[in-house]
Amino acid sequence: MMLIPCPWCGPRDEIEFHYGGQAGVAYPQDPQAVSDQDWAEFLFFRDNPRGEFAERWLHAAGCRRWFGLRRDTVTNRVLDSDDTRTVTQ
Repeated sequence: MMLIPCPWCGPRDEIEFHYGGQAGVAYPQDPQAVSDQDWAEFLFFRDNPRGEFAERWLHAAGCRRWFGLRRDTVTNRVLDSDDTRTVTQ
């Protein structure tokens, strides 16, 4: 079980959250001009590193806010969490 620190509600059990994927993935500025291949890469291809990784999480059973989390993917140790306006990869 992982304890996730919500920036607004404090540490909570992971069952209260939904994983939102890799942080810092920018939506295409002109989606109509993007090729099918580039669109597929935007939708489905994400980094999968061993070690530190920036992610987005939703506190679904709490404040219902999105926030960023930096986590070590090998140990599941949470390194940092903050609201999404300040999290970068």
